[in-house]
Amino acid sequence: MWRSLWRSIDRFSLQHFKHVINELREIKVVDKHNRELVVDLLQSIVEIVTYGDRQDPMIFECFMEYQVLTEFVRLLKISRNSRIEAPLLQYLSIMIQNMNSEHAIYYCLSNDYINSIIAHQYNFDVGDLAPYYISFLRAVSSKINRDMLCLLVKVRGDVLVSFPLYSEALKFAQHGEKMIQTAVRALSLNIYNVSDDMVYQFVSTPPASKYFSDLVHKLKEQCVHLDSIVLATEGACINQRRKDLLLQTDKIVDDLYYFKDILCIGASCLSEVVTQNLLNLLVFPILLPLLQLRQNDGSDLSAITSLYILCRLLQIVGGKKIINCVAEIILYPFMLSMRDASELSTDNSFSNHWNDVEKLVGSGSEFEGAENINGDLLCKLMSSSSHSVNYIVDDNVCQKRSGILAFIFSDNHTLLLASLFLLLTLAESKDIEHLLASMIGPSTIQHRMDHNISDLEPEDRNIFVKFMPQILNALLKVLASEPSISKQIPWHTGWFLQKLLVLQGKRLDDHTSQLFNTSYEQSRERLRKELDGCWFDYVLDTLRNEWASCKTALEKPSQTIDPLFLLELTACLQKTDGNVSTYASWQRMVDTVKVFIVHFQLKALICKEEVLEKSLLAPLSTPSGDSGRIHASDPASTSFGSEISLGSGIPCRIAFSNAGIRDIYMIPVARGTSGKLFLVEKHPFRSQRGVVIAIAPLAGLSPKIDEDHTTWLHLRIREFDPKLYASRTRSDSPKGFNHAADGRWTLGFSNAKTCEAARLAILGETNKQRSSVKSSLALLLGDKSHGQDQEGSNVRGL
Repeated sequence: MWRSLWRSIDRFSLQHFKHVINELREIKVVDKHNRELVVDLLQSIVEIVTYGDRQDPMIFECFMEYQVLTEFVRLLKISRNSRIEAPLLQYLSIMIQNMNSEHAIYYCLSNDYINSIIAHQYNFDVGDLAPYYISFLRAVSSKINRDMLCLLVKVRGDVLVSFPLYSEALKFAQHGEKMIQTAVRALSLNIYNVSDDMVYQFVSTPPASKYFSDLVHKLKEQCVHLDSIVLATEGACINQRRKDLLLQTDKIVDDLYYFKDILCIGASCLSEVVTQNLLNLLVFPILLPLLQLRQNDGSDLSAITSLYILCRLLQIVGGKKIINCVAEIILYPFMLSMRDASELSTDNSFSNHWNDVEKLVGSGSEFEGAENINGDLLCKLMSSSSHSVNYIVDDNVCQKRSGILAFIFSDNHTLLLASLFLLLTLAESKDIEHLLASMIGPSTIQHRMDHNISDLEPEDRNIFVKFMPQILNALLKVLASEPSISKQIPWHTGWFLQKLLVLQGKRLDDHTSQLFNTSYEQSRERLRKELDGCWFDYVLDTLRNEWASCKTALEKPSQTIDPLFLLELTACLQKTDGNVSTYASWQRMVDTVKVFIVHFQLKALICKEEVLEKSLLAPLSTPSGDSGRIHASDPASTSFGSEISLGSGIPCRIAFSNAGIRDIYMIPVARGTSGKLFLVEKHPFRSQRGVVIAIAPLAGLSPKIDEDHTTWLHLRIREFDPKLYASRTRSDSPKGFNHAADGRWTLGFSNAKTCEAARLAILGETNKQRSSVKSSLALLLGDKSHGQDQEGSNVRGL
């Protein structure tokens, strides 16, 4: 008998489950005194029901028989500021998420239990109830299908009039917490994917359709905030502004991907209301002032931000209606110049497009849930502008420009690149209508090249055909500009040139060839200067590492390019921070190498020098050195603690903060393209040998004798490690990388003469290493005579 009392209770048994339910039924009021007991009972019920759903059907039969969900609803009503709502919603979410049986899910959604819990009057201003509530709603939405949907809605006739799960969730659509916003969007997609016509009709008509216009309004606010970051002239440093840009553009991209997810569902009425809101509340307000088709009221985005948003919208959201609408508006000024052309008078497709765009832009669209544009004002503006917009090509100069061409031929480099990027994004879209593609698509050029049609008349409809000489000339002027605003400008300009040169048949006239050759020589000269800088020892490695990636980047389609670089060029490069550290020098060296690679690869494309390119790159295929021979004193093979000869060492002293003053030997060594400075301590038992206690690269040492103490030699030590940086940038959090500040060593010598000898020894070995690097790059840089008289060259300082 006593043993039976101590027998352990099976907490997942049907008997125990009934006991817990009965105990819960005895609760008459929930307050702070019995709150913990109620929470424990709820936890036990959820655990047992979850177990029974998989293991014991009798448990769920009991769950239904005792109408346990009724008890959950009752607990909410009898709670007295006990904050029982959060754990109750949490356990309900867990139970619903873990249910696998459709029968069990169907029962939970029936009898209006869930709707009663959803519609309960919660106090979201107290505590953290909102996340639990939204999590509960999301859990319910993940389980519904077309057969179960009828349990959560109210229908009058053939019209859905109430959908608490959706309506209550939308109240949190603009919540301050990102997690809640994400949950609401996931819930909405779950509902849209049910594919129920009545639901689509409900969500796409007021008041529920206001959700989509609110989303676009919020996106427009995000764009305005982004514009303020781009245009800010004071405040945070460049790195901080770049972080702000990344953060804000990530928010915008997230919103655009959400719109894309909605459109991918394929529901016509849902796609229509989303598309119409995007067009009327975002695309039109951006495009019309951008192309000067309506008056600027002072609240419009800047041109560069507008172009960025349009490019991102086309890349991510796309869709035939959006793409063709953007193309029609962009081509509107261009179509104005062709409207009265005789060869187009019988072109029905052109007339249809002309009428569509005038109707679309001029009268505004009557869309439910979207704002309308002032059509009368636009008609007047466009009517007046139609007399002044004209394109005339005379002596390769576009005399009158408007619309998108005003940006293509702008003196602002970023506007030029951004407008071309927008055109190329449209041209490469598979959804653009044929006639519009023929007016904007570079594929037309390639088609003509394939059919040996080389005479491109200036009256041709295609923008790229008509203005290709001017576009190439503008890009080459950017490429040849000196000094460049940023190394990134020629880098991205090279991408545009590569794309257009292929379409152009890789041909340049005498003028454009001269511009390119000038730019090519400038890039080569900048690379030569880097060979005299503090990172010359990494130039070869950088060329090897970046060559293939640069070539791949040049050949990428526009759909895979993130146009964020356009905003960075505008926002982050308006001013420099004056950084003169070796880290900044390394960044400059890498950018210089990349720009040279772009020039070289474009030159190979233009001149069809693929064979020459391979021969010039042969020295880069393997690390250079002394013909592959390994030396015992090779700097690359010497590490801390190694024993080396003291034969060429210069005795000196150094003070380490953690070891005091030490007597050492300074030994600079250069072998091929490797060079190191070793600080060596004399071996206690071998008089001609020493142990390496410190190592520094020869490049960047910049040895200088102290003006007040002629026996002191100051050395700058590069603490930044590019190999470590490369490994960090390949990790998940490269943005958190912080480069180390330059180090300093001061060596003390017995007299001034020895100190000067040490300085010259360092410079001599550094010059040997630099000469080896230059010899490896001589053919690539066109310095064919370099390396023949290096032994007699003067020692130059860094």
